[in-house]
Amino acid sequence: MGGMDEKLPVALQRIDLDITGMTCASCAARIEKKLNRMPGVTASVNYATEKASATVEEGISADDLIATVEATGYQAALPPPPARVADHATAGPERPSAADTELAALRTRVLVSLVLTVPVIVLAMVPPWQFTYWQWLSLTLAAPVVVWGGWPFHRAAAVNLRHGAATMDTLISLGTLAAFGWSIWALFLGDAGMPGMTHPFSFTIERTDGSGAIYLEAAAGVTLFLLAGRYFEARAKRRSGAALRALLELGAKDVSLLRDGVETRVPVDQLAVGDRFLVRPGEKIATDGVIEDGSSAVDASMLTGESVPVEVGPGDSVVGGTVNAGGRLVVTVTRVGGDTRLAQMSRLVEEAQSGKAQVQRLADRVSAVFVPIVIALAVGTLGYWLGTGAGATAAFTAAVAVLIIACPCALGLATPTALLVGTGRGAQLGILIKGPEALESTRRVDTVVLDKTGTVTTGRMSLVDVVPAAGADRDELLRLAAALEAGSEHPVARAVVEGAPAALPDVRDFANVPGLGVRGAVEGHQVVVGRTALVGELPAELAAARDAAGDRTTIAVGWDGQVRGLLVVADTVKPTSAEAVASMRRLGLTPVLLTGDATEVAERVAAEVGIDEVIAEVLPVDKVDVIKRLQERGRVVAMVGDGVNDAAALAQADLGLAMGTGTDVAIEASDLTLVRGDLRAAVDAIRLARRTLRTIKSNLFWAFAYNVAALPLAAAGLLNPMIAGAAMALSSVFVVSNSLRLRGFRPLA
Repeated sequence: MGGMDEKLPVALQRIDLDITGMTCASCAARIEKKLNRMPGVTASVNYATEKASATVEEGISADDLIATVEATGYQAALPPPPARVADHATAGPERPSAADTELAALRTRVLVSLVLTVPVIVLAMVPPWQFTYWQWLSLTLAAPVVVWGGWPFHRAAAVNLRHGAATMDTLISLGTLAAFGWSIWALFLGDAGMPGMTHPFSFTIERTDGSGAIYLEAAAGVTLFLLAGRYFEARAKRRSGAALRALLELGAKDVSLLRDGVETRVPVDQLAVGDRFLVRPGEKIATDGVIEDGSSAVDASMLTGESVPVEVGPGDSVVGGTVNAGGRLVVTVTRVGGDTRLAQMSRLVEEAQSGKAQVQRLADRVSAVFVPIVIALAVGTLGYWLGTGAGATAAFTAAVAVLIIACPCALGLATPTALLVGTGRGAQLGILIKGPEALESTRRVDTVVLDKTGTVTTGRMSLVDVVPAAGADRDELLRLAAALEAGSEHPVARAVVEGAPAALPDVRDFANVPGLGVRGAVEGHQVVVGRTALVGELPAELAAARDAAGDRTTIAVGWDGQVRGLLVVADTVKPTSAEAVASMRRLGLTPVLLTGDATEVAERVAAEVGIDEVIAEVLPVDKVDVIKRLQERGRVVAMVGDGVNDAAALAQADLGLAMGTGTDVAIEASDLTLVRGDLRAAVDAIRLARRTLRTIKSNLFWAFAYNVAALPLAAAGLLNPMIAGAAMALSSVFVVSNSLRLRGFRPLA
């Protein structure tokens, strides 16, 4: 029976879960491993988006997956269903999500710990202020910070211990509890609780039994610094899931439904396949459909990346989320809800985000080696002093001192301070960095994939040439054509008007000829602007000029029955793009141009800016595949884009950079956002990210170096509280001042 069952096809279904309680990339790896051990389950867990995605065989439920996650020591729940548009209007204020609640709780911990810790540190470091029984006040203030404030670290350390792993949380928990536990022992059983006890401000290296020393300021201070670092990181990470929310916001919210000749405004989610709806000029098309009546130009650049609006008429398909730039359309619905192109793209973004490997924190990788060494050293120190007959008190003093000095206060500052200064400097330069994962990726990037429309080019149609016929005046040609085009909503018409002089003559008898152009009376002439079918056959010299224009859009202008000239319109390359591409090459990066536009257009743009590798005529779905193929070839890929059609590729790339002039979806799906629409900002972003990462690495080195240097003193039992405090303070001051050097970063532009 078993042999027969194995050959039967198995029905698969996908289950997504929201995961809470993860503190590092190794937590995500641990949950993923546990889920994949379940028979019939293939799962991936993403630390950045805090989601698990599992493909399961029939008979396995979401509850089974949740039980496995909870048995691993974390919490899981099914994501809430997307709210109906109609519900939003009546539901009042939205309920905060679990991630928002968790972030608010972390913020409360930081603020309460700050208020309680400052007096503890001040009292310990300023001996003249150490009044009678000051040490007991310090204990009262420090206890809630170490136990309640540091609870996220202790809980994570316990989970790690259960699985035989050591991370930065283990080190923090071990060090702070050792310092706090020793202080309690010294206060209750040693000499530290005596009235009039002070910590003298001396740096003498001498053997002590430790019974008169307390380390409360170290325990509370380390907890506070690390909590603050964790909060700032969590706040940055919270944004990563917003890409999907932004994508779903792009669709139209309501629609003019046509039933029995009556127009009714209804929410989009009430549309069904076969319904007819009306789209006026300037409105978004509500859902995927086929045009039944009317013709127009549809701006689909947001979805397809093509800069030229698409002319559509009866029988043509249109996509939800695109904009009707011209006439009135009646559309018959062909797809709704999760079947639409927009919904498919949101799934692409989600899959790309959930499949993106998250780098393990540098601090965790170091801790995994450092923690076992420190524990072994502490045990060795205890054994040595007990073996030499120094007495239990002196032996425990030395062993606990090893644990205390090994807990690096500066380690908690190393990443947050560099990030804070780096992101602050980036913000001044128009570069927004989302979190440490983004920085980790920049050091290895060797290929930059550039979207064409809106990234390398302006993304808007511009007038690039005016070609008058023999005997026609160039200025008059442009003035009369622009006067007529001023009455049209078409993007090509807007480009002509923007390229013309400000003062334009009046137009009478204006008429729009659907799909062909416009006509009207200007300064006594009957002017026609549009396709040759409307204007008339071109003379030989104008036909040659049209052919020479290649992929650029040409429109003919004529009046009084004669063709007077051509206007050439195109999406132009940004003036700084060539310089930016050259700078990328100097950074050791290989630029690749990726676009949904025609190959001819892409190759012309690539030649203009100095890019050798071109991948053109690519659909949004295929953009993700292009990035995957490059990654499979061993390349580490950065992607620069600005549209909805780039969002999934930005999420898939090792490093996503979004132009801030683009759509919210692209911005939310990226790791870095460039506020300026200048491609040179992408070069500066990579330079700044690399510099910030170098600073984090040097911070981590010095954070450990100070502590490692003091470890022999601790093991020898020669460490007094002032030396311990000084080592911590010095390493912290160094880390902060090293991070502040990032303020001197200078942009290329």
